[in-house]
This record gives sequence, C-alpha cells and structure tokens, in this order.
Amino acid sequence: MQKEAIYHINDIPYLFTVGEHEVKIRIRAKRDEVSQCTLLHSDRYQPPGHGTSVQLALAATTDLHDYFEGVLYSDTGRIRYQFLLSGKDGTQVWYGEYGASDSRGKAGYFHCASVAASDEGAPPSWVKDAVVYQIFPDRFANGNPAIDPDNVRSWTSPEEPERDSFYGGDLLGIIGKLPYLHDLGINVIYMTPVFESPSNHKYDTTDYYSIDPHFGQMEDLKRLVKEAHALNMRVVLDAVFNHAGDRFFAFQDLLINGADSEYKDWFFVDRFPIVQSPSPSYESFGIHSPTMPKLNTGNPEVMRYLLDVAKYWIKEVGIDGWRLDVANEVDHRFWRRLREEIKGIDRELLLVGEIMHYAGPWLRGEQFDGVMNYLFRDAVIGFFAKQSITARAFVGQIESIRMQYTDHANSSMFNLIGSHDTERFLTACAHGEWGWSEKQEVARLKLAALFQLTYTGMPFIYYGDEVGMTGGEDPGCRKPMIWDDRLRNTSVLTHYKELISLRKQYAALREGEFKEWFVDEATNSFGFIRRLDGQCVGIVLNNSPDEHPFKLEAPRGVAIHGVDKLYGSDEFEWDRGLLTGSLSPYHAVILLLK
Repeated sequence: MQKEAIYHINDIPYLFTVGEHEVKIRIRAKRDEVSQCTLLHSDRYQPPGHGTSVQLALAATTDLHDYFEGVLYSDTGRIRYQFLLSGKDGTQVWYGEYGASDSRGKAGYFHCASVAASDEGAPPSWVKDAVVYQIFPDRFANGNPAIDPDNVRSWTSPEEPERDSFYGGDLLGIIGKLPYLHDLGINVIYMTPVFESPSNHKYDTTDYYSIDPHFGQMEDLKRLVKEAHALNMRVVLDAVFNHAGDRFFAFQDLLINGADSEYKDWFFVDRFPIVQSPSPSYESFGIHSPTMPKLNTGNPEVMRYLLDVAKYWIKEVGIDGWRLDVANEVDHRFWRRLREEIKGIDRELLLVGEIMHYAGPWLRGEQFDGVMNYLFRDAVIGFFAKQSITARAFVGQIESIRMQYTDHANSSMFNLIGSHDTERFLTACAHGEWGWSEKQEVARLKLAALFQLTYTGMPFIYYGDEVGMTGGEDPGCRKPMIWDDRLRNTSVLTHYKELISLRKQYAALREGEFKEWFVDEATNSFGFIRRLDGQCVGIVLNNSPDEHPFKLEAPRGVAIHGVDKLYGSDEFEWDRGLLTGSLSPYHAVILLLK
C-alpha cells in the first residue's frame, strides 16, 4: 500500500458537521489499493484503546485516488479517532495524526474536540430545490422603450454586439417574462448589476443606492421581487464590492481634490496627482481599467458603507441574496463581516461568490454558502463540448471537485455551463474534436444539460441557452434574448422543461447522495446514481457519436428488482441481475431503480 497517498486532516473538507452531534469524516488513499477502510473512534476522554469501529464507504474515485467517508454520531460531541486501511494486497496500515504506521500506537489519534465547533454554517434550506436562471438585464427583454439609452440598437439587429452596445432591456421587460420563467421551472432569478452605471454591464457602479434609469426605478425592482415571490421565485442581485465606477462620488472627490480628498484611503493610490491615462495612478480592476478603481475594503469607512448597501436592498426591496463579484480579490475579513451581518437579518439569505478557481478558503461556513462553480463548467466543457477529455478523466475531475468541498458547499454551488463571461455552450460545441462536419452540437448541449440537471448543487441556466442561443466570448455571448418562436430551438426548450420538472418530482435528484455507477472509457460512457432514503435514480450517459449496448450490474450497495424509465428514448430492462439496453449517439436514460 502506498502510504504517501493516504491523507486526512481533522478539518474541512475531511471533517465537517452534517447534523446535530454528527460529523462526516473522509480519508484519501491511492486508487484501487484499499479494499476496506475502518474508522475506530471513542470519546476523547476515554482511555486509549477503547473505541467503536465503523466501516467507511467508498465515496468517490478520481484518476489518482479513492475517497472513503462515513457519518459519525457522538453524544458528547468529543471524538478521538484512527483509521485502519486494509489493502487489496493483504497489508494493513494504521493512520492517525502522526502519519501512516504498521503500529496502532505509533500512528497516533486525530481529534474532533467539539462537533459544534466544526459546524461550518448551513446554507439556506431552499438551495436544495433551486434552479437558477441568470439574466443580463440590458439583453433580456425591453418593457419600456421610453427609458432606452441613446443610440439603442434594434433588438433583432443581425450585427454582433460590441462592448459598448445597448439594446434597451429593463426591469419591466423582466417582469413581463416572469410567466415564461415560471413555466420553464425556474425558481431563482439572478440578475447581473442593476445599479446606476454608464455601461451596459453595470459592473462600474456610479450609485449603489439607485437603480439605473435605463433599467427603471426603485418601484420597478420592488414590483419585480414581489411578483417573482408570488410565483415562488427568489431574486438574487449582483454586488460589486471589489471596485466602483470612476463616477462614484468618492472617486470623483479624489479626482478633484487629490491628496487632500477625505476619500483618498477608500482606494489604493500609487501616486499623486491622480491620472487615468495613459495608465491609472491607482489600482483598478483587471489590467489598466481606469473606469473601475479598486475599493479598499480593509478601510473601516468603506467596509461600513458597503455593508450598509448590502443590507439596504435586502430590507428595502426584499431580495433573497447576493452574488458577489470578483470575490477572490476582496479581503476575507470583509466577507466574514458581510456574512455575519447578512445572516443576522435572515439565515435564509444566500451568499454566492464569483471565484473561477478552487474556492476552499471562502467555503468554510463563515464567508459564502457557495460559489460560481467554474471548475464544474471546465469539466463539462472539456467532456461534452470540446471533447478534449474522455469519460474517465471527466468523472475523475467531477469527483475531485466534489471532494474538495463540504456537503453544504456542494449543495450551494451555482453549477453553470455558461455565463456572461464565457462563450455560449453551443458555440463551444462547434470546437469539438469529433465529428468533422457532423458534430451534433445540439445533442451534446442536451446531454450536458441532462447531467447538469441531475447532478448535486444548483443548476444554473444562462439566459438563452435553453433556446439554443450561440455566441463567442464577451460581447458575443451577450446577444439579446431570442423571443421569436421561429428562431428558437423548441426541442432544446422542451428538453430543459422536462428535465427541470423531473428534478422537482424526484427528491433524490435534488438532494440525494451522488455515487459513480460505472465508467466505460472505450465507449466514452458513464453512469451514476442519486439516492435519498428509499428512492434511487440511475443515470446512464453515452457521450459518443456511436450507439452502444450496455449490460450493467447493479450499483454498489443497491438492490434492484426492476426499473422504470423516467426519461430518454432508448429502452432498458432489468433481467437476471443485469440492466440491459442500448443508447443512441449522444443520448442518456434516467431510470428509477426499484
């Protein structure tokens, strides 16, 4: 057994609270080396040698590692524990705080001194049921042409958008389309910024307390939230606290008064006098973005101002949470304070950070509930769209991402396949490596959506993906929403509706455990189950341009007596201990395993 591959720490994500008096404990080992993993535990004040054994289950497999986990109950909330790993080669290894050893005593013990202290903060109870829809307000629907910006483009213009294009979308337009979103099955609307700003994207805020006049007025946002709530839809707004716009009052004062400005410490000034070109004399968002000066959130005055902004829109309008822009460039102390104050209003308010890489430091329960799960998107794009990775690598990546976080964090992820910052998924499919002129882009979009809508976490739909919109990187991905039925892909729309409905119908698809079923590298196919209490749903996907037959044994730990097909055009049956059937190219089947 390769001892160097064994790893555990008594901290997130290897130890975390899952309920009162309960913690989940994980350990990692080299792939395919461990046949059994036993956890021995006791109250940490009992004499050494005492303890109860628990068998940990194989929870995930990546390219390199297996992960075992189990839930431990403790009356006292104080746990001392060790692992005993039995190898497939017949060896046994003890593992504790001192490392791997052939001797139990030399391995040492791990400690969970207090189960309550390990609680990383539960997310809102509603995240398990959420299906999120992202709206870029200028491009979704125009409900009031009277407030359009100057030089607004025709909604149906064949020209590609430019970075400074305006199309006239507004809050009344969104209100008018709430029945469409409700019919689709959406229950969470996330809008990119709506506050006053000179740009179409509004990430350069002029006034954090005013709705942009080209979007509407305060009463329009109140009406939107009220009518959304009446349809059992929540509304999440976008907060830009990393930087402001250069028309923001504090920065204008700095431009005018320079070193004498009372707001000079609200920003990161490199030198005086303040200049914006040819390069800014202050820190800004990105590389030389003079219109977006970076805010000093470590300054107590800035912190108080922004915290008050966040609370104002919750109390004044009744929004249900915030998506937090460029969250990884803001200091952790600010986010901890934000969570404390927002959750102090209502623990059911959602906080999701925009982080495009590993986000563990922000997901310890004292900052965000979840993040924009770009690692998920990277894997889905690689497997379904660009076809740059095959089934084993894809499942390994997905499992690795899942094992990086706690159950609470995984349930609170915005699992996106596209956004206003990325090329459209259907466009990415055109770059696929297989098929030459027969790439079957729409079939692959449908397959990716099926995986997204049956996976753990919050499915996140970027406006227009559900009708087959295309577009490259920004600004190409920000075309106006297609409302003309003649130009929409209705088969894709129907696909989304049916899958969202199925997710709502079966609790296992929303909050059940996720378990790999099989991976077939040769056919580029894989399967997994979602299981909750007595309900078990199996999903089999064929990400291949060929039809493939399947003869599958029951998933590990699942007894099958029969199957009901819940979704898919291909037929499967349970016969003499095997699930048999075939899948058409780029197709999947969803089965209720009975």
